[in-house]
Amino acid sequence: MQQSRRALIILVHPADVQDRDGAVPLLQQSHQRHPFVARAYADSAYNSDRVRDATSITIEIVRKFADQTGFVVHPRRWIVERTFAWINRNRRLAKDFERTIKSATALLYAAAAIVLIRRIARYP
Repeated sequence: MQQSRRALIILVHPADVQDRDGAVPLLQQSHQRHPFVARAYADSAYNSDRVRDATSITIEIVRKFADQTGFVVHPRRWIVERTFAWINRNRRLAKDFERTIKSATALLYAAAAIVLIRRIARYP
């Protein structure tokens, strides 16, 4: 089975919401809309009982290597960072200018659609 490495759901929340708190509604929405998702990868900010108990999706925390010094590419974390880079190529998203959560969400979905359309356009 091929693994999907795309953002299935984007949930925008205010900057004063911690990652672990914002993850709970995201995981619940994700499980409702995409019940086939069994595993999600996250960094240590999501390592809490609230996140683990939010849904039946298994949360695997990607940690630094024990002997790591300096910058090291972690395959699972790289997928997320690469996706952010693709989306942030959209000039409007280069800075956080949006006044409402709705407009920020709409622009993120539009940027994600552009990424997918460009990918499709590459194939004959």
